[in-house]
Amino acid sequence: MELIDSHAHIDDARFAEDREEMFARARASGVTTLLAIGTGPGAHKLDAAVPFAEAHEWIYTTVGIHPHEAKDVTQAHLDELARLAKHPKVIAWGEIGLDYFYDHSPRDVQERVFREQMELAAAAKLPIIIHCRDAWADCLRVIGEAWRPTGLGGILHCFTSTLEDARRGIEMGFLVSFAGNSTYPKTQNLRDVAKALPLENILIETDSPYLAPQPYRGKRNEPAYVAEVARTLASVRDLAAEEFAARTAGNFRRFFHLAQPSMSAAAESQR
Repeated sequence: MELIDSHAHIDDARFAEDREEMFARARASGVTTLLAIGTGPGAHKLDAAVPFAEAHEWIYTTVGIHPHEAKDVTQAHLDELARLAKHPKVIAWGEIGLDYFYDHSPRDVQERVFREQMELAAAAKLPIIIHCRDAWADCLRVIGEAWRPTGLGGILHCFTSTLEDARRGIEMGFLVSFAGNSTYPKTQNLRDVAKALPLENILIETDSPYLAPQPYRGKRNEPAYVAEVARTLASVRDLAAEEFAARTAGNFRRFFHLAQPSMSAAAESQR
């Protein structure tokens, strides 16, 4: 089964003791490509994921500042992000957006920093990775105003809203990504959205080390477990897991203009 984990925080300290073994398990499970999210531990460490993308051909990365840390952002941080965005393994900007669940930063500050980062992403011609929690009306409004005109699109990461909101995102050029929480017994609403959307607009992810899928719930999540998301969503769409995984992997490669993995890389991922 060929898999792409479209969102993982592999720089997290919870992987410090076994990161290379975690990578090996991902490859053994079929993960041929991984997008390492570069928000890191906060604005003081903006290149957190870049070293892993430099060290591994199959890993790409992003840069950005999470809405939780919006209150800490200075012009120097934004300048550093603009510099990092030129790295050849950086293929997207994020995760960025709005979070009204925790409100770690004031909402007006979150929106200002969200817009500032979209300006930089547009200048860098990079799509954006959206984090949105309990803020969908405002988030989609801001995207419509400030991002849709760029035509660059992006990913609605760890999608948790309605079918209507997913379709609004797709209309603005976004793919919709489902994480391990879509496998939980009480999230039939997410599986219903995944069933209703066009398959060509769907991605899968782990959001490691968070949101481990149901068989591993309560444990640290890791990229190998993206296979469980594929199996669950394939089932609701009456597809073989292998076909669903391959189609979502193809969606990722098409969106980011990435070549099919080489035969040697694909064979390595199946060992």
